Amino acid sequence: MIFDKIKFSLKKSEDSDIYNKYIKNLKLDEKNSTSNHLIIETPNIYIATYVKRYYTQKFINIYQKLTEIIPEIEFITNQNRTVKNSFEESIQKEISKSIATLIPEFTFETFVTGPSNLFACNTAKAIAKSPGTLYNPMFIYGGVGLGKTHLLHAIGNKLKSSLKVTYVTSEQFMNDFTYNVRNKTMDNFHKKYRECDLLIIDDIQFFEGREKTQEEFFHTFNELIANKKQICVTADRHPKNILGIDKRLSSRFEQGLITEIQPPELETKIAIIRKKCELNNINLPEDVITFIATTLNNNIREIEGMITQTYAMANVLGEEISLDFTKEIFKDQIENKEIDLDIILTLISKEFNLKPSEVTTKSRKPAIVLAKRTGIYLARELTKKSTTNIAKFFGLKDHSAVSHAIKAFNKKIKEDKDFKLKIDELTNKLKSSS
Repeated sequence: MIFDKIKFSLKKSEDSDIYNKYIKNLKLDEKNSTSNHLIIETPNIYIATYVKRYYTQKFINIYQKLTEIIPEIEFITNQNRTVKNSFEESIQKEISKSIATLIPEFTFETFVTGPSNLFACNTAKAIAKSPGTLYNPMFIYGGVGLGKTHLLHAIGNKLKSSLKVTYVTSEQFMNDFTYNVRNKTMDNFHKKYRECDLLIIDDIQFFEGREKTQEEFFHTFNELIANKKQICVTADRHPKNILGIDKRLSSRFEQGLITEIQPPELETKIAIIRKKCELNNINLPEDVITFIATTLNNNIREIEGMITQTYAMANVLGEEISLDFTKEIFKDQIENKEIDLDIILTLISKEFNLKPSEVTTKSRKPAIVLAKRTGIYLARELTKKSTTNIAKFFGLKDHSAVSHAIKAFNKKIKEDKDFKLKIDELTNKLKSSS
């Protein structure tokens, strides 16, 4: 079944958590769908809104590969058919004329910076001020949902009024190339990609193993660089680690600037949530903001989805947004099986930059004492181990030492709000890993 093939393709390419949450339970309304109009059933309006925004184009691209038909996509829930996306007829007729739309909201002003992304952001701003002269090409890499696409759109939005900007995903580039080769219209393809002032391609790792596409992009790349036109690309890993990419391309990328966006630290995640709330006119209490920041991993798209879902559920149910209300909504996501003591020790050692063997020694060094107390606190909170077993594991004399350690630890997290935030983050890292 074609729809199963589409989902299987997304399962291979997307983050597993996102796939399981948003894609896995989608169904095709076979009775009312046609070959060029797919009606996709979603569990609720929140998932429908999310997949419409982030996955419409991917559904279209995969379906077009399988059938050579560019469909209209409609996302529905059991209650309505209002979450709909219709492509223009001109796009239906000729894929080579399609242009991916820059998202207006993705600007430098709406991008929240922190230590994890500041260098990449400053580099993008420099390119937007002087395209084709600095850092050409620019190659940004990093995990899913960390802001790579946002920066690409920010550059494009800054320059689109004065320069000819072509923004596409790697899938669209491949589809355009295949279409024009098949129809012997490569002049149209070259005009689109080689006569622009700024070429932006997202997720270039999908060129992996596509020899003909890489060959075409290689020549496009060379012509643009020779004419001092700017190229910006993203990928999920360093070009040297994209095994199916031609060495000629990898070396071209290294001629410019390669920069990584790393997962945001807790303070940046909190700032991102505040910015998302501000932009969407959503008011969340501080304890809810902290809960969202510490509960989810580092995927900004998931964070945005959690904000939207919390706000929407409160409106639908007529409830005030509170910490208890938010926890109830997401209880299935945060309730996990018991965590092993060894996992706690491994995480604590990493966070405090210590060896596991150091944490369980009798050393009185402040850093080791704090790490040990942190581990004991988390073990008591997240496991069903007795205080005697916890004492033995962490090298303490007896259960009374555990009680003493927890008492001292509770005093610290009560007095130090920043440290409490860190403990909340560690707690939820452990829950999500179990």
